[in-house]
Amino acid sequence: MKPSLADLATFVSIARHRSFKQASVELGVSPSAVSHALCQLESRLGLKLVNRTTRSVSLTEAGAQLHAQLGTLIGQIDHAVESVQPFRDQAVGTLRISAARQGARLALAPLVAEFLRLHPCMRIEIHAEDRLANLVEDGFDAGVRLGEFVSENMVAVPLSGKVRFAVAGSPEYFRRHAPPRHPQELLEHDCVAYRFPTQDRPYAWEFEKDGQALEIGVNARFSADDMDVLHDVALHGGGLGYLYHEQIREQVADGRLRLVLEDWLPEKSGFFLYYPRIRNPSFGFRAFLDFLRDKHGRPVAPSQPV
Repeated sequence: MKPSLADLATFVSIARHRSFKQASVELGVSPSAVSHALCQLESRLGLKLVNRTTRSVSLTEAGAQLHAQLGTLIGQIDHAVESVQPFRDQAVGTLRISAARQGARLALAPLVAEFLRLHPCMRIEIHAEDRLANLVEDGFDAGVRLGEFVSENMVAVPLSGKVRFAVAGSPEYFRRHAPPRHPQELLEHDCVAYRFPTQDRPYAWEFEKDGQALEIGVNARFSADDMDVLHDVALHGGGLGYLYHEQIREQVADGRLRLVLEDWLPEKSGFFLYYPRIRNPSFGFRAFLDFLRDKHGRPVAPSQPV
């Protein structure tokens, strides 16, 4: 059986001080524990490393050679351990976040600048992607998605209030097509539709009114896995888009886009930052969570109202 690092570190302390008592003080253990660790190490190596009398402690030839080799290594290990302590006690390091593109733009980006000003030793990497990443396997600290897409076994912190979708088209499009009055009429329109990267069909458009819920598989002559691309195509008359209301607020206000079916559009639960339960999160990650909770409230389950 290979010797443990703890036993080797105990031996180095004995060799450095030439004293079991001083080694015990340095290591914060009893002299008997130091003696036991040395005996265990010598037993595993099959070598005597230390000569001990009532008045002195000296190294055998094997002990002196082992100490010469280990002294520097143990020092390097101690230095390595000390180097990571700031991650426990200070807001330092990098947070890697996988975020849905619109979640990154509409909910996360407005908060990042303030957090980084408050914590100048922190860095944040946002990977804007609509693929649903495996946080652990892909090395992310957290993700950002609409609450409907967050697994129930994740801890979720709200980033926004409820969000609304909107069906919108350009004045040019409506010069060629009459506005739909009912979601079913969308089947007669050209639409630009969102498609998840992992799916080969566009996402069905969801509607609700007076307790009646509908999902419409629209006639998507154009589809993309990027809501900003859909926005641009709709803006240029390519068809009706099912877009985030916040995403098109300015274009609606200045007349470049026109809303339809407004009384049929339900609210979604909003964007959440979510993460697996962590036993010992870094200080920096805890600081980020505290910052978000101060802005938007305590963590909740995705199915609960914000």
